[in-house]
Amino acid sequence: MLLLLSLFNFTIGGKCMDLFEKTLSTKEIYNGSFFTVEKLEVLLPDGNKSTREIVRHCGAVALIALTKNEKILFVEQFRKPIDKVLFEIPAGKLEINEDPVECARRELEEETGYTSKDVEFLGKSAMTPGFCDEMMYFYYADNLSQGLKGGDEDEFINVHEFTLDEINLMISKGEIIDSKTITGIKLFEIMKKQKNKMF
Repeated sequence: MLLLLSLFNFTIGGKCMDLFEKTLSTKEIYNGSFFTVEKLEVLLPDGNKSTREIVRHCGAVALIALTKNEKILFVEQFRKPIDKVLFEIPAGKLEINEDPVECARRELEEETGYTSKDVEFLGKSAMTPGFCDEMMYFYYADNLSQGLKGGDEDEFINVHEFTLDEINLMISKGEIIDSKTITGIKLFEIMKKQKNKMF
């Protein structure tokens, strides 16, 4: 395995290869309600040309929202692309020029009916960088207060509460398969470990 990695990452001269792909041309091939698709011609590191089809997305946020009894809020909703009902942490897409923190607060209330003034940044992740430029921003929220549950007219959601142990068991059993949720839980666990070291 190490030999294979060396062959991919190094030139014959032993120096790291410059992996950057220069964009030669861009053509929009689809314009939807919240994303576009572009076809790019690129110059590869070896001098050859190729094409890339890229989904352009405005980005999104996701939250780990902790209740007073130390449980994490989850939403249960149907996802048509895979025809399955999924357990997920609350999340939603950014509006144009929207502050991610404000988006996080908005999505928390719309999807769960809770609000929080205490929202802390956990990290960010490129969710599907093989074909999409969407960046997901993760936040942690506690000291929750009752707000007003809203959401889109075509969005149907059940709200649940799980302990961290229950969530990790559900992940290990394949009952939670949503990538942003698994990423968010990992970032939350990292934050907890860092805070525990401080005290």
